[in-house]
Amino acid sequence: MNADEHRSENTRPSWDEYFIKLTEIVGTRGTCDRGYAGCVIVKDKRILSTGYVGAPMGLPHCNEVGHEMHTVRQEDGTESRHCIRTAHAEQNAINNAARVGVAIDGATVYCKMIPCYKCAQSIINSGIVRVVAMKDYHGATRTKEIFAQCGMQYEILGEMEVYKDM
Repeated sequence: MNADEHRSENTRPSWDEYFIKLTEIVGTRGTCDRGYAGCVIVKDKRILSTGYVGAPMGLPHCNEVGHEMHTVRQEDGTESRHCIRTAHAEQNAINNAARVGVAIDGATVYCKMIPCYKCAQSIINSGIVRVVAMKDYHGATRTKEIFAQCGMQYEILGEMEVYKDM
């Protein structure tokens, strides 16, 4: 097989496909089985920071002591369940960048699901300009509203994430 034949058989992923796939690997380090979400922060096609779902440093993880579940009631009366023991992948990626002094202004976030409202606020305030999510998130109504209000670019590549005890 010559070099031209080999090239035609190999389809390189787009940059978005490449970085979104990396979020899956990063997420395998997670310690809460309600998503194993990963996050990769990128600028100019370079990885600046990563994060995964896990308890704050020095505190017990879900896979050690179980979930810390809370029920949230929305204004429309619907309820959803959330484990609050862990910091989200997006939080951890932003915090990891801050810990070592890496500027993320102007960057893109790649993540498993469109971020929750609190992570969305941190994403906006950190200067990130684009979000690419592998899946939609059932609790992201406010996220989408504030992203639209501030002009945040975001893309959701797939369907709604479904997990037990939503």
